[in-house]
Amino acid sequence: MRFQRVSKAVALGAVLALSITACSPGGTDAPEPGEATETQNGGGTEATTTGLADLGDITTKDDTISVSVGAPEFISYNGFTPQTYSTYNSAITDRMFVGFSYFGTDGQVYPNEELGTFEKVSDDPLTVEYTINEDAVWSDGTPITVADAVLAWAVQNTNLSDGDSPLFNSVSQDLGDTVPNGPEGDASGKTFSVVFTDPDPDWQIQTWMLHPAHVVAEQGGLSLDEFVEAARSGDSDALKDAAEFWNTGWVTDPGTLPDEELMPVSGPYKLSSWQAGESVTIEANEAYYGTPAATKNITFRFSADNTMVQSLQNQDLNVIAPQPTVDTLTQLEALGDAVVIHQGDTLTWEHLDFNFVDGNVMNSLELRTAFAKCVPRQDIVDNLIKPLNPDAQVMNAREVFPFQENYEEVVAAAYDGRFDEVDIEGAKTILEEQDAVGTEVRIGYSAPNERRTNQVAQIKSSCDEAGFNIVDAGDPQFFAPGGTQERGDYEVALFAWAGSGQIASGQNIYSTGKPQNYGQFSNEAVDAEWATLAASLDPAVHLEQIKKIEKLLWDELYGIPVFAHPGLDASSSDIENVRFTATQNGIVWNAEQWLRAE
Repeated sequence: MRFQRVSKAVALGAVLALSITACSPGGTDAPEPGEATETQNGGGTEATTTGLADLGDITTKDDTISVSVGAPEFISYNGFTPQTYSTYNSAITDRMFVGFSYFGTDGQVYPNEELGTFEKVSDDPLTVEYTINEDAVWSDGTPITVADAVLAWAVQNTNLSDGDSPLFNSVSQDLGDTVPNGPEGDASGKTFSVVFTDPDPDWQIQTWMLHPAHVVAEQGGLSLDEFVEAARSGDSDALKDAAEFWNTGWVTDPGTLPDEELMPVSGPYKLSSWQAGESVTIEANEAYYGTPAATKNITFRFSADNTMVQSLQNQDLNVIAPQPTVDTLTQLEALGDAVVIHQGDTLTWEHLDFNFVDGNVMNSLELRTAFAKCVPRQDIVDNLIKPLNPDAQVMNAREVFPFQENYEEVVAAAYDGRFDEVDIEGAKTILEEQDAVGTEVRIGYSAPNERRTNQVAQIKSSCDEAGFNIVDAGDPQFFAPGGTQERGDYEVALFAWAGSGQIASGQNIYSTGKPQNYGQFSNEAVDAEWATLAASLDPAVHLEQIKKIEKLLWDELYGIPVFAHPGLDASSSDIENVRFTATQNGIVWNAEQWLRAE
């Protein structure tokens, strides 16, 4: 299951892999992506909802199903830091941890009653009560309790700090102020309540369960009670060692897993083995208190996109999530009834983000404008996306998608069409006026990635004519910890945000100092408009705020949206229950239900 949190997007390296801003500002209802299509029938139980199917009584089958969602290396058991929070890492870790809710294939929020239940008991102040399943235990047999919810809160509480920065290097940093008292209840018990200072439009998907508190406490030299007391009382000094372990203790060299006792899991799978540069295998958690995993082993292979179809044909892979290209679709169609092709709209969108770090040339609004004038967005969509989705269009918003009903209304209020047409002469004039002809613009992305390489080539052909010197800075380590993106060695980053229909997720990307604001953009007006949106439960307020935010982001040129991703996955026809999703979770969202037909 995907970690449930209030304001995160996942960045996609190959589709990147880092954040979540696919919000649905029209309200808390699910977004409305186009219908998914499955071109063959792979069998299995027919799903009657967009949530998990009811498979009835399940006995784990002693078998292995192999899947690939891309080539990047596995990073860490802890996928909740800015350096490890990616679609690739999450594809694996989300099988190991559960939350109180999950996203269906259309972004609808479903309760996960295997972990427990929750109920909103008050609107003023917003108060939610949670009850953890009495049988819920970590895979080492330790009961899952309120103490674990306290850890999840502490991790996201920036009031726990060393004076200069938060103790916990978390991708989410909003709970210390929004829920100042944290989870209230007996730390060793199974029930707790949370009281919000302001209304929270995404309260149902807030993260109240992450990692094992008993492990973090022990590694920090504390008893579990001491850890809980320190977190609740704000004793940052007492928590320093525990926070340091949470930040770094689970990050190891490729191919090396931490000791098993350091990484118990709450979900249906646990880590089994890691072959550096090749694969990670997870195996069924025998201590899981919910529905057992349908298949004992799932192996995630780190496969390049251009090798996946052949591997599927050879049955070296059973499920694939390649970068969608016309060639890939053609190759899959040629395999006939041997495969199931899964297609549909997704809540993932491609964009070019500027680097606002001091000293970077893109701190200049004039140069950002010149670049935007020469980016051939329509040509990119026509050449690379329309062959996969004939209805594809250039995307002119960030928080709503072309297939959502309020898209046209938002765009009409926020964007005046100034960058619809390529304007070489206009870009050239700006560069000459700024004495910036020949300015080098390094476009960074996670390579290899054929479609992104083609996009950069199209941008170079156009923008070089205007007077820029576009450099293809694709790099396998671009988004890796310590890589080019983290060092700021780029002018423009090309990647995608993958979301699931959250309301306020974009605040974590566009607001000053937020963990997913990688380019260090800062604008007081944007910050204020997001603060208003994030403190309201009114869909009408959400919509009006998104209009204001989108206009500001265009006027300041935070970045340039390009297109919504078409979804293209495939599976062997003998693998049951593989289902397409529009959300950031990707094709593996229900991997615990996959089963090879007899």
